Amino acid sequence: MSRIYPYIQIMRLHRPIGTFLLLWPTLWALWLAGKGQPDPTIVVIFILGTIVMRAAGCVINDYADRNLDAHVARTKNRPLACGVLTSRQAMVLFTLLICVALVLVLQLNPLTIALSIVAALLAILYPFTKRFTHLPQCILGLAFSMGIPMAYAALTNAIAVEAWILLAANFLWIVAYDTQYAMVDRDDDLLIGIKSTAILFGRFDNLAVGLLHTATISILAVVGWMHRLTWHFYLGLALAAGFVIYQQYLCKDRTRENYWHAFLNNNWIGAMVFFGIVLGLLHANIVS
Repeated sequence: MSRIYPYIQIMRLHRPIGTFLLLWPTLWALWLAGKGQPDPTIVVIFILGTIVMRAAGCVINDYADRNLDAHVARTKNRPLACGVLTSRQAMVLFTLLICVALVLVLQLNPLTIALSIVAALLAILYPFTKRFTHLPQCILGLAFSMGIPMAYAALTNAIAVEAWILLAANFLWIVAYDTQYAMVDRDDDLLIGIKSTAILFGRFDNLAVGLLHTATISILAVVGWMHRLTWHFYLGLALAAGFVIYQQYLCKDRTRENYWHAFLNNNWIGAMVFFGIVLGLLHANIVS
């Protein structure tokens, strides 16, 4: 187990929050594109693909930051930072994960495969952008949002307008919660020269996150209207908005611990939106 655990750590399998945050929007899109009844086989492929690609993204992130993580309190014990795994072992693991993801996506149509290539390139690019721009969260936002057009492509072989609107909402949500994530490490990042939106926003960080969350909820309401979802969806959206308010409360004291808890709390936003979509579509289908 002592030999296996470093691989579990570098893939973050012991911390599934990132998988959930990547999975919820993909499930939103699968249920919306499938009008409440998505193909079960495609759903399984996307769930497995999400797990695998999130793991691959974590591996390449740690590889890119292998010389920096040791200087950050939260990341100093990661396998590459403390020398438990070598760079070669990490890259072999990354290659294996990408191969597994490729096998999964090859079960889908050509449009979905093409979009998956874009998603993979964005995931690889993201960790390296932290050295050159204060907007790496925007690259992550695009990478984490690619599951949405891929879901529409897989189920309909086309990408509807509402898919791009849903992508916009998810993009803003990701920038919001990844800014909170970066707020945890901001002091360390300033010392070692890593850039982020948390540093860019400065003392207006909580305001910026609040505005991004508000825009997310507003755009999701538009998506619900476009799909003619019933009041169940808006109830889920209202509960999600409640968690946004709670996160603002958590972050008011500007402590690392509360920033971290606020970031984790975003899982509930994704869950509330998903269950709102499921119930909204279920009720709409019953009525029709």
